[in-house]
Amino acid sequence: MSKSKKERGICELYAEDPERADYLVFGRVADKGRRGFLKGAGLVTMGAALGAAIPFHRNMPAGLIPAAYAESLADFKIAGKNGLTVLNDRPINAETPAHLLNDDITPTDRLFIRNNGLPPENMDPATWTLTIDGDVERPMTLSIDDLKREFEVVSYALQLECGGNGRSAFNPPARGNQWSLGAVGNCMWTGVRLVDVLNAVGVKPTAIYTAHYGADTHLSGDPDKLPISRGVPIEKAMSPYNLIAFEQNGGPIHPMNGAPLRLVVPGWPGSCSQKWLTRIQLRDVEHDGPKMTGSSYRVPKNNVAPGTDVPKEDFEIIHSMPVKSLITLPETGITLPAGTTVAAVRGHAWAGDNFISRVDVSHDFGTTWTETNLMVPPNPYSWQTWEVDVPLPEPGYYEIWARATDSEGNQQPFAINWNPKGYLNNTMPRVAVTVGA
Repeated sequence: MSKSKKERGICELYAEDPERADYLVFGRVADKGRRGFLKGAGLVTMGAALGAAIPFHRNMPAGLIPAAYAESLADFKIAGKNGLTVLNDRPINAETPAHLLNDDITPTDRLFIRNNGLPPENMDPATWTLTIDGDVERPMTLSIDDLKREFEVVSYALQLECGGNGRSAFNPPARGNQWSLGAVGNCMWTGVRLVDVLNAVGVKPTAIYTAHYGADTHLSGDPDKLPISRGVPIEKAMSPYNLIAFEQNGGPIHPMNGAPLRLVVPGWPGSCSQKWLTRIQLRDVEHDGPKMTGSSYRVPKNNVAPGTDVPKEDFEIIHSMPVKSLITLPETGITLPAGTTVAAVRGHAWAGDNFISRVDVSHDFGTTWTETNLMVPPNPYSWQTWEVDVPLPEPGYYEIWARATDSEGNQQPFAINWNPKGYLNNTMPRVAVTVGA
């Protein structure tokens, strides 16, 4: 009896290996610039599937799902989430349009989803345990009730962001989820301080790095493979604002956001904040789990020209995220009624381990800048909300730009700092506004 073939949708194929999917579906091969080389039968196949010729097919990024197919993901519903744009269905990755992130505290149903593997089937908090071991004096295995009973429970507004947020703006394109600006959020997390638990187990002097493990499984189904296991230097782990969290916005953590237990390590790439947390190991070396080595969550040590082929030894791991901002009001592309002379503009800003010192906006393509009213955050590592009224002196098209500056004097650039993996895009956000005549 012959074995039946495993049926896989186009989104699953592209999630597993975008360039391999290109070859299997369309015969498209990537060149060194990460463009997808379509010619001959492959070009005819894609054109026939789309129902039209593709005038600029030479510019298509390798591994790009044509939007005509990608739009079908709009029918992919995620329970407990509202308004998110789904980028992948296996693993599930979804971002939030900027205008839906206007709240100071991001509602649970609007926090982005970044998965590397498949979530566990069992997320019962009553049976969940966390093991802390490695270079510690007293290894422990704790239930969630143990954590609540033995350590102080605290709540902080903490900002989380995917290291690849903004990747869709890179040219040449970078491989990976093509996030626009919505892989970020600022929820109220409740849990116990990681440092309190580490102090309880006793950190040995030899410990220099943490290693985080979750209950999610590899896309291949191989139980011996981990989809992701990252960590942080022990100095970062001892910050009082890292949480072992068991609540999100006063309720259960959403299953796609790591229920029932997760790390929240704010200010650093969201990949450090292990979801479905089951183990924290202290190590005497830099952790080398999946997505910790090679070029994963790493950028070149020095700036490089777009399209440069960077040797792996010239990469360094990402620690604190750069200064960033987001315009959440008005929604880009909006047309305001005739006679409108002022637009209320609002957004958020954040800066990794730093604070935001000011945010300025421009309505005349950067010729002049107006300082905004910057709110005081409820605690460190929360994003900071800002707002300002912007003049719109006559009918027509305007672009509103925002530019944040952090406590170390770092300022958002206008031009992107290209890197091969598409990380750390902190260019100034822009929204388009038209005033009717």
